[in-house]
Amino acid sequence: EAVNAIESSTSIKYNLEELYQAVENLCSYKVSHNLYKQLRQVCEEHMKAQIDQFREESLDSFLFLKKVNRCWKDHCRQMIMIRSIFLFLDRTYVLQNSMLPSIWDMGLELFRSHVISDRMVQNKTIDGILKLIEQERSGEAVDRSLLRSLLGMLSDLQVYKESFEAKFLEETKCLYAAEGQRLMQEREVPEYLHHVNRRLEEEVDRVITYLDHGTHKPLIACVEKQLLGEHLTAILQKGLKNMLDENRDLELTLMYQLFSRVKDGKMILLQHWGEYIKNFGSGLVVNPEKDKDMVQELLDFKDKVDHIIEVCFQKNEKFVNTMKESFETFINRRANKPAELIAKYVDSKLRSGNKEATDEELERLLDKIMIIFRFIHGKDVFEAFYKKDLAKRLLVGKSASVDSEKSMLSKLKHECGAAFTSKLEGMFKDMELSKDVMVQFKQHMQNHSDPGNIDLTVNILTMGYWPSYTPMDVHLPAEMVKLQEIFKTFYLGKHSGRRLQWQSTLGHAVLKADFKEEKKELQVSLFQTLVLLLFNKGEEFGFEEIKITTGIEDNELRRTLQSLACGKARVLNKSQKKKKK
Repeated sequence: EAVNAIESSTSIKYNLEELYQAVENLCSYKVSHNLYKQLRQVCEEHMKAQIDQFREESLDSFLFLKKVNRCWKDHCRQMIMIRSIFLFLDRTYVLQNSMLPSIWDMGLELFRSHVISDRMVQNKTIDGILKLIEQERSGEAVDRSLLRSLLGMLSDLQVYKESFEAKFLEETKCLYAAEGQRLMQEREVPEYLHHVNRRLEEEVDRVITYLDHGTHKPLIACVEKQLLGEHLTAILQKGLKNMLDENRDLELTLMYQLFSRVKDGKMILLQHWGEYIKNFGSGLVVNPEKDKDMVQELLDFKDKVDHIIEVCFQKNEKFVNTMKESFETFINRRANKPAELIAKYVDSKLRSGNKEATDEELERLLDKIMIIFRFIHGKDVFEAFYKKDLAKRLLVGKSASVDSEKSMLSKLKHECGAAFTSKLEGMFKDMELSKDVMVQFKQHMQNHSDPGNIDLTVNILTMGYWPSYTPMDVHLPAEMVKLQEIFKTFYLGKHSGRRLQWQSTLGHAVLKADFKEEKKELQVSLFQTLVLLLFNKGEEFGFEEIKITTGIEDNELRRTLQSLACGKARVLNKSQKKKKK
């Protein structure tokens, strides 16, 4: 009677304590078996009667779900009350008989057998739940608490996996397969990636809010496969280059994170990353029109890919290694030229005219250049050009900083070994020894009877260390020849057995010139000096006359005259047949 009252939601004549005591008394009279059996019968009759309310054809999907949910909630509430009355039976007789389900489990079993296992009820319930989820996925607001309750019911009844999950995952697959195909056509890659990320977040939220936690792994794997796994190559071909060109850090980070989630995603991204670097780098290296800015653009490009690896690709070692391999590949697609241009770039930065950077900035720049230098195969080509430029800087006194020069030398030594830099170090040694020799020579000249009015500075270069220079015999003024002989006698007197060969192509001088307007000091090469000194003896000289008088060979003389008459500072005037001051 009490059970019927509970099931029909009417008032009970007795209080719960009296009912509990009555059950305990019956159990003590050894009628537990019959009591359990009768309780089950009463509950089963009630469950059988519940199915009729779901037969109404007019019920729409949502109202049907509400009715199922209300029936389930009522059942749970009733079974809790029934169990509290029959608690003594549950904890003695039922507990001692392992074959019997507890009163709560019996209630679940009856609901499963007579309500949810009904084919029509189950199909309509599952279809209704799937419809609600589909509506939510399309942006509509739905009753999430209803979904949570119904899916919790399926889990409690242990039919969630077989009746709901398989169908749910199949519908998920179809939805996202179609969505992936459509949006890959309609949207740009950055927008598509944000959409995928949003979809994944939504599905995780569904698991947290109303799906069974066991669904998490297969659900997320399904979404990842349909929206990402099926389109990996297409996404990269369509969008990676633009995203890298435009420095889209946020989207590149997102791409890396998303691709890391799917099978082979990171590997395919890695391949396209390497191809991008090779293609972009080849464009810088192979095209002669870009030679002027090649090294600076290589440094900028290296900074850019380093930034992307650090910020977007989580400093992944494989991406670092692929970047290095790709740099080495493209930079050597054009033999020797990058090595030559890097040497010239270093020269431009180490020359004294370079005011762009402080010593610290220059040091950082040299470190970056060394990284690019590492990728080059033709290091001997670099050495040849570097040696030639270093010689110029040292001999003309145009080096910005001895510390920076020695720092660069130290970096080259560390990178390529002592053999690579031994000649370069020898050049520095020669310059230091030459300074000592000149101090001694100046003292020697003070004691000389006829010191003259020319101040001579000589650099003694060891032939094996320095670049090869073609000797050229020119006609020096008598004062210069005399001074050369004095130095030769002085030097060989201290270093017998050595041979001196004057390199006129490397000589330079400072001339004092009296122009009509003002006096000037001209810093010029030895060849320019010989030409200008002629004009102390006359106003006009022809090409052949200058050539015979100075002894400068044809091509070198043409270059020299052009620099004096056609350069930025024009010291000589050029006429059609003659040159005059």
